[in-house]
Amino acid sequence: MSARSAYSVPQRVLHWLMALLIFFNLLFPDGMNAWRRLIRHGQVPTPADISSANIHAYAGIAVLLLAVLRLAVRFSSDVPATPDGQPAFLHYLAQLTHVLLYVLIFAMPLSGIAAYYLGIDTAAFVHGGPIKSLLWIVVVLHVLGALVQHFYFRSDVLRRMTIG
Repeated sequence: MSARSAYSVPQRVLHWLMALLIFFNLLFPDGMNAWRRLIRHGQVPTPADISSANIHAYAGIAVLLLAVLRLAVRFSSDVPATPDGQPAFLHYLAQLTHVLLYVLIFAMPLSGIAAYYLGIDTAAFVHGGPIKSLLWIVVVLHVLGALVQHFYFRSDVLRRMTIG
C-alpha cells in the first residue's frame, strides 16, 4: 500500500462517529446503571428505565458494528505515512495505543452485550470496571498523543484525521 497525506473521508467519518458514540456511552452510562441496579435488587424497571438502558446498549452495538466496518476500510485503504523526525519510541507508543484502542473498542461492547442481554455478572463487572477504566486511560493517551504531535512536534497527524 502506498502512503497518502491524509486519511480518506470514510476513515475520518468512521473515526469521529465512533469517538462520539464512545464518549456518549462513557460519559452517560446512567440509564444502564439504573436499569442494572433495579434488576440486581429484584425490582421491575419502568419502560423509561428500559428505554434509557437500550439507548446505551444500541450505542455500544453501533460502536461494535462501526469498528468492524472501520477495520475493513482500514485494511482496504491506504494510510498516511509515519511522521518524520520523531523519536522511534513515539511510533511504537502510537502503535500500542491504537492496538489497545481496537481491543477495547471490541471488548467494551462485547462485554456489555454479555452483561445486558445474557445476564453475565462477571461481564458486567469487567465492562463497567477494568475495561472502562482502561478505555478512559487509552483514550486520554490517544488524545494527548495527537495534541503533542500537533503542538510540540508540529506534525500533521491531527490534521490528517480532521480536515485532511
